[in-house]
Amino acid sequence: MSTPFPFTAVVGQDDLRLALLLNAVSPAVGGVLVRGEKGTAKSTAVRALSALVPEVDVVSGCRFSCDPASPDPACPDGPHEAGASGVRPARMVELPVGASEDRLVGALDIERALAEGVKAFEPGLLADAHRGILYVDEVNLLHDHLVDLLLDAAAMGASYVEREGVSVRHAARFLLVGTMNPEEGELRPQLLDRFGLTVEVAASREPDQRVEVVRRRLAYDDDPAGFAARWADEEAAVRARIVAARELLPSVRLGDGALRQIAATCAAFEVDGMRADIVMARTATALAAWAGRTDVLAEDVRQAALLALPHRRRRNPFDAPGLDEDKLDETLEEFGGPDGDDGGDDDPGPGPGGGPGGQPEPDDAPRGDGDAAARPEAGEGGEPQSSGGAGEQSPARAAEPFRTKVLSVPGLGDGAAGRRSRARTEHGRTTGARRPEGALTKLHLAATVRAAAPHQRARGRSGPGLVMRRDDLRQATREGREGNLVLFVVDASGSMAARQRMGAVKGAVLSLLLDAYQRRDKVGLVTFRGSAAEVALPPTSSVDAAAVRLESLPTGGRTPLAAGLLRAHEVLRVERLRDPARRALVVVVTDGRATGGPEPVALASRAARLFAADEVASVVVDCESGPVRLGLAGRIAGELGGTAVTLDELRADSIAGLVKDVQGSRRAA
Repeated sequence: MSTPFPFTAVVGQDDLRLALLLNAVSPAVGGVLVRGEKGTAKSTAVRALSALVPEVDVVSGCRFSCDPASPDPACPDGPHEAGASGVRPARMVELPVGASEDRLVGALDIERALAEGVKAFEPGLLADAHRGILYVDEVNLLHDHLVDLLLDAAAMGASYVEREGVSVRHAARFLLVGTMNPEEGELRPQLLDRFGLTVEVAASREPDQRVEVVRRRLAYDDDPAGFAARWADEEAAVRARIVAARELLPSVRLGDGALRQIAATCAAFEVDGMRADIVMARTATALAAWAGRTDVLAEDVRQAALLALPHRRRRNPFDAPGLDEDKLDETLEEFGGPDGDDGGDDDPGPGPGGGPGGQPEPDDAPRGDGDAAARPEAGEGGEPQSSGGAGEQSPARAAEPFRTKVLSVPGLGDGAAGRRSRARTEHGRTTGARRPEGALTKLHLAATVRAAAPHQRARGRSGPGLVMRRDDLRQATREGREGNLVLFVVDASGSMAARQRMGAVKGAVLSLLLDAYQRRDKVGLVTFRGSAAEVALPPTSSVDAAAVRLESLPTGGRTPLAAGLLRAHEVLRVERLRDPARRALVVVVTDGRATGGPEPVALASRAARLFAADEVASVVVDCESGPVRLGLAGRIAGELGGTAVTLDELRADSIAGLVKDVQGSRRAA
């Protein structure tokens, strides 16, 4: 077994270390979601935490890690006899992104269950993680149904496996830690809310700190055991402090003043529901215990808000997480209680977190709502500054997004689970049965019984149960929805440059991006203007990255429509090699005009026919306006084998039947 990097040797990342330690003190806090760029010690810190969590007493031979002091009465391995116990280290279990549902929750032996009525259950990762740590790297890439199962188990403290009337339940209480890179896509807001705390991490820009990171990493790589030995005393001190804080936790008093501050803070930041209030209360209590105090102070409430609220304030993927600390301080001061939880002058001393009681110093905490860096710098009148260039106009601000019509790819796909187009999936409505290929995952009971029934006499059946064979089992085939690659091809030429018009176009694309986020699509962005086209954003799951690129998109110059279509066709060709099962939907946003170079209109038509030849689903959003319309976008849609819709028709409350039009055009082509 390899030697993990010591937790106390991690340089900086005070908020991350503090959030992990608070969950080690009080798992009821609800886990940690760590957001940040690659190479910021997210995984290193999480894996290092397992060495600090105290050992657990377990019932000997129990696959579900029952506590001998209070064994689970419903444990599948129970009932347990008194006295048979042992001690083992707390486990850290990693959930791979590509794990199946059976691997997560466990699997029943369906054949034995039907033939013998025996609950033969193979525990999954949730059982392995009970009373330990469950770590999900790249949690934002995990399939939605697995995230739902995972968070339900974390909230209820138990896992339920139900298959064809046979059910198993076992305890599943664990410290849930997820890490993610926001550039690869966001979690849905309702899933974000299920994580107790969130931490934003970034690499330090201080040369001295970066030097220390490299120095320690090289020393660890040269001699892991020797490096860990040099940090053994610090590790032991933190481990002892966690144990002491756990023992102190039941004695910590959460006064009415602190409760008023918690409630007022959640109300002031308009947080949905009551989960935030509960998490803040538990976090503030754990902070006090970690600092060695029995009273919750205003400083604990403040730090709890910084850890528990930023991710709960997101309303859509374009909202940057963050908290206005000036507003937070004003709220805490206004609702400061008279019962002693007003901050005081107590100083418990520095801890592993960096500041008093292990909390980071105020100057190290993130400030503001975090969206200033994502927007172009504004000039007079609120208009963004131009980045320069001949014939280029400064970016126009996008109009307000709206709910769009559902655009889907015709036919039946086999892509990744999502919410856009019809597909054969593991989850959805049952449409038939087939012989299983490999392990049986979804039993079709009626088809299985029909397959076994004709052979009962030949197999010597004498009792009430069926005599089953492996060949009798039938796998249910199901139809659900898949996520697609939605590739936007946006005209940014001079003909689109009228400020009001381009603002409406950007608003429409933002609306479609929001729809893509909700339907779990990948998105890409190709823009064309001047004399060429460029891939502004390669296909990604991060729709907010696409929104940032769109916001700063300048306009001006000629309309190289053919170049834009050819570049989009190349993007799709490469993406098919990477992910052949994911089908594409091309959304061309243009007024249809083509200028620049010899025969620009004919060249654009030939480029469009490439998509029709490959049977790529497409929609043209016609941005032409004014009393006289040339209908050029409609012609391009015909060459693509798709359909054209105006900006007004794109709205969900406009002309009905848009999906049928899109699919009908493909069939007609």
